[in-house]
Order: sequence, then C-alpha cells, then structure tokens
Amino acid sequence: MATHFGRCDVLINIAGGFAFETVVDGDSKTWQRMYALNVATALNASRAALSHLASASAGRIVNIGAMGALQAGAGMGAYAASKAGVHRLTEALAAEWKGKITVNAVLPSTIDTAANRASMPNADFAKWVTPQELAEVILFLASDAASAVTGALIPVSGRV
Repeated sequence: MATHFGRCDVLINIAGGFAFETVVDGDSKTWQRMYALNVATALNASRAALSHLASASAGRIVNIGAMGALQAGAGMGAYAASKAGVHRLTEALAAEWKGKITVNAVLPSTIDTAANRASMPNADFAKWVTPQELAEVILFLASDAASAVTGALIPVSGRV
C-alpha cells in the first residue's frame, strides 16, 4: 500500500474468523485456524506496516478484538483464546511503539451481519452492534481526536 500511495497512515486489522466447538469435542486444527485467522493476520500485517506508520505524522493501528475474549462461553474456547491473543498483541505493540504510533483494539459483541443472522435466526438482532456503530469507533481511533489513546481495548457491546 505504501508503495502504491506513497505512505501508510492507518492499519485496520479487520480480517478474522469464528468457530464454535467445545474444547473436549473440538479439533486442535480449529485452534490453529483461529490463531492463524485472528492473531497471525494482525501480527503479520502490523509488522509489514510498522515502519511506514512510524514515518507518518500520526500512524495508527486498530485491531478487532472481541468481547467474547474477556470471558469465554461454552463452545468459544478457540475463538476467545485467539481474540485474547489479539488483545495482548495490541497492548504489546502499543507499549513498544508508544510515542511513535497508537495501537488500540475495539471489542465488539455480536455484529449484525447477514452471516450472524443466518447462524442465529432466533436472536434479538436489535441488541447487536451494527457495522456502522463499530465503524464509527474505529474511525475515532484512526483520527487525530484519538492521538492520546494507545493500548486501549474499547468495548463496543451494543445493547447486549
């Protein structure tokens, strides 16, 4: 991106995935897949962008964590553990790059997407976080208004 546009000001690590299976009945490959999707993608993208972000006047990284990583529910072990890894990555990067770039994470509860509605058709969608609501918090963290915020894990829990 920096090669094409000449600079990189903000990295939003939004790639990720979800899997539901119990620890005892689940497959260790699910744990590896959740780590790869949720932690390794954020780690690798961050590493690739760090020098460019440090060159920017106000470099920012915003990661997507999860409320479910604060306390895992049944069937959410692999997902919650991987998102907890995103939280710790956020804190470590914020400490390592303090004064050069800001690194924060948003922690949404269930996001109101077509895929989530299909997988939970009996849920109360009105309580979920809308993509617009989540985007507004991300845009705040990417803005100059958040220049003093780094290492924060910001819950975006909707009306749950």
